[in-house]
Amino acid sequence: IKGKKVLLLVLLLSFILRFWKLGSFPAFNADEAAIGYNVYSLIETGLDEHGNPWPIHFQSFNDYKPGLYFYIVLPFVKVLGVNEWAVRIPGALMGVLTVYLTYLLVAELFKNKKLSLIASFMLAISPWHIHFSRGGWEVNSATFFITLGVLLFVKARNKPKLFLGSFLSFVAALYAYHAARVIVPLLGLGLVFVYWKSVKANLKKFVIAVIVAGILLIPLAIDLTKGNVMSRAAGVGLFADVGPLSRINEQRGEHSDYTSIFPKLVHNKGVNYGLAFLSNWAEHFHGEFLFLSGDEIQRNKVPETGQMYIYEIITVLVGLFAILKSKKKKSWSVILLWLLIAPTASALTFQSPHALRAHNMVIPIAIISAFGLFEIVKFLKEKKLLFVLYILVTIVVWQFLRYTHMYWVHMAKEYTFSSQYGVKELVEYTEGEGKKYEEIVVTDRYDQPYILTLFYSRYPPERFQREHQLTARDGFGFSTVRQFGRYIFTSIGDWTSTRSAYPNSLIAGTDEEIPEEANIVSDIYGSNGHRYFRLVAN
Repeated sequence: IKGKKVLLLVLLLSFILRFWKLGSFPAFNADEAAIGYNVYSLIETGLDEHGNPWPIHFQSFNDYKPGLYFYIVLPFVKVLGVNEWAVRIPGALMGVLTVYLTYLLVAELFKNKKLSLIASFMLAISPWHIHFSRGGWEVNSATFFITLGVLLFVKARNKPKLFLGSFLSFVAALYAYHAARVIVPLLGLGLVFVYWKSVKANLKKFVIAVIVAGILLIPLAIDLTKGNVMSRAAGVGLFADVGPLSRINEQRGEHSDYTSIFPKLVHNKGVNYGLAFLSNWAEHFHGEFLFLSGDEIQRNKVPETGQMYIYEIITVLVGLFAILKSKKKKSWSVILLWLLIAPTASALTFQSPHALRAHNMVIPIAIISAFGLFEIVKFLKEKKLLFVLYILVTIVVWQFLRYTHMYWVHMAKEYTFSSQYGVKELVEYTEGEGKKYEEIVVTDRYDQPYILTLFYSRYPPERFQREHQLTARDGFGFSTVRQFGRYIFTSIGDWTSTRSAYPNSLIAGTDEEIPEEANIVSDIYGSNGHRYFRLVAN
């Protein structure tokens, strides 16, 4: 009973950390708005924003987002309407459920309730997991389904009928996020290898599960053959980086006979891109990424915070050392295998380390860290070093409180452009006092302002489908929409030229774009207190 009460407290804590002010903090970003508006469009018209019927991948900004999370969000938008809560509740809920799944997984693998509780607690307060649970991140749903798939596979040793549930969970992960399409097959093969005796003893049920999964993946496989769907993945893929190619030419040129066979054998694409992959993979285990500064992309991080807490340097190392001495070698091989596979998809891109694409790594590393903490606490109790134990508890609590302080107080103020602050307030103005203007000209300085405007104005999807046109892809592979209804999204550039081009309009620009002498009618501030737009009545 005591253990159940502790688990309920852990789940309550994880719920509070993921749901507190979920609808307003952090600010809604363009990808979340794309999910919300496309779901709204499906509900109203049966088509996405660009007129595609019930797609597997949503065209969106021509980045073709995997569609499962959209469909998970759909009933929430249907019931709650077009708002931030409807888009974010499913992700936050799956975040809480993943904490519970971690408890069940550790209990199943190690038959140790105390370790299970510590592991679920470590994930509940994990900066990495909290961050991506508080938003409409497709990756969070993929991590949920991967964790569920691993749990059911492990349980299938004793209940073979669960092989089907495991494979269905893995299929869902494949439909949820691009990176899972690399992780899941590798992890699945690893699980088969570790538990081959159980698989062999229940081969019929295993094969049936594989066949069912294969059938369910046919629509995904067909969709992936479409060039447009794969173009975004290719755009961020490792081979899009020409650095290794330049290095090949440089290295061959350092040989006296650069056209001979030897330079070609030792300096080629296979070697150089292989080294680039290994370097990218290894960077996910660097201390700076894990414990100090986290991801380089501001949207994916909190100031002065790594993906994990600093004290976890010790708990992870102790955990790894304790694994070497553990008698549960087979069970730990599952966790270690998962940890090694987890950054693979991220390492296949030129943006590494990447907290989003390697998100599933949070589960195995949290379990290892929990094992280290478990061993440390056990040692301190055995040696009756209670004062050291109190110090340890104080450090854990202090770092947790500091993280929450950095998240809630400093993140939005220090990373003012990490999300789309200010756009909601702008649309509230343009749909209120600004209704008298025939044209609203909005700067394109901020990421995809059109989709946030669509979302917050609840612009009729049927009208948008008729009116809009996607631009050609930019250098990063993205497209945008320049105009719909009264709204025009453009680079303001030279102020004199902009004023001449858009007479009798309301112009919304940044501080750098709007001169002080302009006829400024209002300033638009985000919820973080930063001024994002100056509005000029032209």
